[in-house]
Amino acid sequence: MTDAAENEKITPPGKTRRDQLSGQSAAAAEPRMSRGSAGSDRSAGASGCAPASVQAGAVVPAAILDFLPELSQDILAWYDKNARTLPWRGERDAYRIWVSEIMLQQTRVEAVIPYYERFLTALPDVASLARATDETLHKLWEGLGYYSRVLNMKKAAGILSHDGVFPSSFEQLLRLPGFGRYTAGAVASIAFNQPVPAVDGNVLRVLARITMSFTDISGSRTKKAFEALAGTMLIPARSGDFNQALMELGATVCLPGARARCAECPAQQVCLSRQHGCVQSLPISPRKKPRTATEHTALILISPRGVLIRQRAKTGLLAGLWELPCIDGQLSRKQAVDEMEKLGADIRGLVSLQPYRHIFTHAEWHMHGFAATTRGFMAAGFVWADERELKDRYALPSALKPYVRLLGALIESARTDAR
Repeated sequence: MTDAAENEKITPPGKTRRDQLSGQSAAAAEPRMSRGSAGSDRSAGASGCAPASVQAGAVVPAAILDFLPELSQDILAWYDKNARTLPWRGERDAYRIWVSEIMLQQTRVEAVIPYYERFLTALPDVASLARATDETLHKLWEGLGYYSRVLNMKKAAGILSHDGVFPSSFEQLLRLPGFGRYTAGAVASIAFNQPVPAVDGNVLRVLARITMSFTDISGSRTKKAFEALAGTMLIPARSGDFNQALMELGATVCLPGARARCAECPAQQVCLSRQHGCVQSLPISPRKKPRTATEHTALILISPRGVLIRQRAKTGLLAGLWELPCIDGQLSRKQAVDEMEKLGADIRGLVSLQPYRHIFTHAEWHMHGFAATTRGFMAAGFVWADERELKDRYALPSALKPYVRLLGALIESARTDAR
């Protein structure tokens, strides 16, 4: 007799198999858990919830497999009742779904909504995206970060425009620039209801907690195992909805750390990490490397013609964006004056600006700044931009936003002084 048949046989009358699992003892469940790296064991053990005996390599506990169909239905029913109303929800247009999925990567939903709407107003279809200039794309993406994402979208749009059709299969989508396994799975399932999983960070967290997995979720083997589990859980008639349900669960209920709202979770009765008090310790992920901190000084030169800006190199961090002249290091007032004069400025009224920090994923900029008025002059590689051009044409990085906010008032002041 198989384990599944044995479980079916001993389920008490009036109880579901889900109830049976929630009543299992720790000793019964622990041997089925997976083992992570030494670092992962330390992280789990710190909370006292690491299993005493685990089966190496078994990411998904066998004890939970019998309950997946019922769990999938519960999660989908929860989604039908609780899903947020979002501009891209209910869409079946592959282009619009693609745009939303790329924007949502490492960006909060609330921040994405205005970008999504503005992007689709300007570029309503694949053909318009393929024709867009890099400058237009940078401006539409300004503030979202990871600008290579939108440039890869343009490359993919060029291929799609040439082929004349948006592919529906996971394998075909995966061949396009900028399409990883998650994006291909999301577009294939949501737009075309293809029965393929879409596993992002939210889904990894949900599945790691349900299975109480102590494997490092950044590892390729673990990701593949959870992708296979998500594929097993799919409800074929509603593949796209189910993928979105798992994402929504991770984004709104199965939140990181102590913010998890377990009492509202449709998986609470079968979630092994909840039963064993491990929710706050899971998932296991590698310790983040410390960010590299560097000092930079922005030179803000204002004339009646606007503010002096230049375009960054086409490669590297913030490639192709426009910026205020920036010098590496923290400059003194005298050094700032010297650098401004090297550009050709006859400066007046030098003002020291409030310093601030800007955090990138792997870097930290400590920003300092000086502003001064000057007559308009020509400097190789620079342009003068007025308020309208800063708003509508030139894309500046968020790293400079605190100083960019001052530009309108500074430009207007310079014009008033010139009259």
